[in-house]
Amino acid sequence: MIDFWLAAGLLLLVALSFLLIPLVRGRRAQSEEDRTALNVALYQERLAELQAQQAEGVLSPAQLDSGRAEAARELLADTEGAAPERVSRLGKPLPLLVAVLVPVLGLGLYLHFGASDKVELSREFAQPPGSLAQMTNRLERAVKAQPDSAESIYFLARTYMAQDRPADAASMFERAVGLAGRQPELLGQWAQSLYFASNKTWTPQVQALSDEALKLDPKEVTSLGLKGINAFEGQRYQEAVDYWKRLLAVLPPNDPSRSALEGGIARASDKLVQNGGTVEDTPPVAAQGARLKVHVTLSDALRGKVEPGDTVFIFARAVSGPPAPLAVKRVTVADLPVDVELTDADAMMPQLKLSNFPEVQLVARVSRAGQPTAGEWIGRSQPLPSNVTARQALTIDSPDQ
Repeated sequence: MIDFWLAAGLLLLVALSFLLIPLVRGRRAQSEEDRTALNVALYQERLAELQAQQAEGVLSPAQLDSGRAEAARELLADTEGAAPERVSRLGKPLPLLVAVLVPVLGLGLYLHFGASDKVELSREFAQPPGSLAQMTNRLERAVKAQPDSAESIYFLARTYMAQDRPADAASMFERAVGLAGRQPELLGQWAQSLYFASNKTWTPQVQALSDEALKLDPKEVTSLGLKGINAFEGQRYQEAVDYWKRLLAVLPPNDPSRSALEGGIARASDKLVQNGGTVEDTPPVAAQGARLKVHVTLSDALRGKVEPGDTVFIFARAVSGPPAPLAVKRVTVADLPVDVELTDADAMMPQLKLSNFPEVQLVARVSRAGQPTAGEWIGRSQPLPSNVTARQALTIDSPDQ
């Protein structure tokens, strides 16, 4: 921020110069006017002396005329080059008052309407965080600077969950739902955070949120896993198996949580058999994969404004859903034009996959800071079905706002 304040101070000095320089010049002009008035007074005094000497008979009329001419020449020589008298209606106090008020008022307006916090945040986000606590601090400040950004609030909620702060996460998820709408993924994660915040107590609110999420999307993964846990804790082992099998069916093949989920299904099945029951083979919900082919180019108008090493994020996000990207690929400007393929395997989180959303938007963003949420240039597609098979063309051609 030091260079920012130095630049602001330099601009302030330039602005003050427009006020103070005329004032200094006015003082010089006033000194000149005072000197001219003194010379005129001396001239008039000399004329009075000459007339008195002529009246006393000391000077002849010719000598009087010669003395007058000499005094006039001296007056002319003393006042030659003097600027004409200027009349100021503002006076001296007003420019000085304005010179004081300009920086004070400018600083006050900037602190109230300016974005110094956002400038500082953009500088910090340009550097990778040294720890999870540092990332949390940055996200908290980003949410404070942009309280209407559902994306920042969502990522802060996820970070709180990673720090085992479910109560704080629940508060953030609730805000995200208020901004982004009652999307099933947000409702499921809100229910999960409330469940852990209440020491794994299944409250009516958790029940209502998870039910609403699964009603909107029967494949919502967080709610499926959460309901399976609740059923297992309540010794409803067949119900737990059913929920976890549904969840297993919609997870990507390479998802790291599959092995733990399969272990949970096995334990629930063993408990059911030990209690004298039999495991019913409930057919799982078939997984529907999504695969988007995207051809990304850079407009000719931007080629001179980017660097080859600038990062390019290519991602798909839900038209009606959480703000987080569903699938992401990362390249550089030097790779453009490039063909990429976005699939469920590119999901940032298991519960947010292309196949879970009927309609998505493709986005390509150039970010010199390497941040997927903000950059310099962007290209967006029109909403399209997530199961479209034709290759989509995407051009980066607009400022990122």
